[in-house]
Amino acid sequence: MSVKKIKENVHFVGVIDWDRKIFDNLIPLPDGTSYNAYIIKGSEKTVLIDTVDPAKKDILFENLEKLKVEKIDYIIANHAEQDHSGSIPFVLEKYPEATVVCTPKCKTFLVDFGLVTEDKVKTIEDRENISLGDKTLEFIYTPWVHWPETMVTYLKEDKILFSCDFFGSHIASSDFFVKDEAKIISDAKRYYAEIMMPFRGIVSKNIEKIEQYDIDIIAPSHGLMYDKPSMIIDAYKDWVSGKVKNEVVIPYISMHGSTAKMVDHLVNALIDRGITVKRFDLATVDIGQLAMALVDAATLVLATPTVLAGPHPMAVYAAYLANALRPKLKYASVIGSFNWGGRTVDIIKNTIPNLKVELIEPVLIKGYPKRANFQALDKLADEILTKHKEAGLI
Repeated sequence: MSVKKIKENVHFVGVIDWDRKIFDNLIPLPDGTSYNAYIIKGSEKTVLIDTVDPAKKDILFENLEKLKVEKIDYIIANHAEQDHSGSIPFVLEKYPEATVVCTPKCKTFLVDFGLVTEDKVKTIEDRENISLGDKTLEFIYTPWVHWPETMVTYLKEDKILFSCDFFGSHIASSDFFVKDEAKIISDAKRYYAEIMMPFRGIVSKNIEKIEQYDIDIIAPSHGLMYDKPSMIIDAYKDWVSGKVKNEVVIPYISMHGSTAKMVDHLVNALIDRGITVKRFDLATVDIGQLAMALVDAATLVLATPTVLAGPHPMAVYAAYLANALRPKLKYASVIGSFNWGGRTVDIIKNTIPNLKVELIEPVLIKGYPKRANFQALDKLADEILTKHKEAGLI
């Protein structure tokens, strides 16, 4: 059982999932995850903040029994996604007097998912308050962190922000509060890159909203709690800013060694010019690591052989992923090998319309690279260096 006192009459009752290895059948979870739920006992009413993944509902109920929770007046649904709200039907079955509190859009989602009936939901407006007696909840709309219906909940008297996915991280840990700051910032950056980065403009506005509040603790719905809120808020402000770094990300795939040889040469040429390079073999890549690298990079160079007159499918996947994540890249290029020709560059360009980048002249060669081809890669490295200098990155 996972119960932790946060402040007087405020407890963590969530679940640590040590064994989960993938999320949404897409995102690797190298460190597992957690489903954070919280009980607040006011002098008049008791509230459950979020629930847990349905597969772990029995642990949630064990935790509630440990705290002798006999009545729940409100279930706060900050977010409709099933890892947060999927156990609501089971909580309502055990605590039938409870009312679900959420945004109007979240109500629509919960009903559509079959998690509640309309009569069990109370919708609230942005900045609306609910009194628990000696404690007060304020609800703050924070759309697109990471769905359109999301909100966060602020416990006024205890200065706790229950931030749901906002500021979260996928990690299973016996710690409840952050101890290893470098580790958790890395985990949180990975989490941001995977699900928040496409909405960084809106995320920035949501940061401005929550900075209006006096916050002692940020309690997300995944990962560890922050008793130094400025640490994660400042990290987010950097990630959503327009600032990029003197970094080049090179996702690549090679079938017979030609493209890999080109990548080897370009990587070394960029390093010689003082540019940080992050290289990813698409045959084995952890997409979370690739997403993290895209958060700060100035330049993306996609390296691919030509397959059936176009880019390798894994290269198309990488381009599609970058397009979906919408990082703040400034420049992009393509390198690779072909035999009888094709439309590699056109296909990749058409796959990344969301990236507001300047395309640097691609380097596509015929067959295995030769001296003239290596010289062309050196020229590309020079051009990237020039662009980074012009952008003030060096």
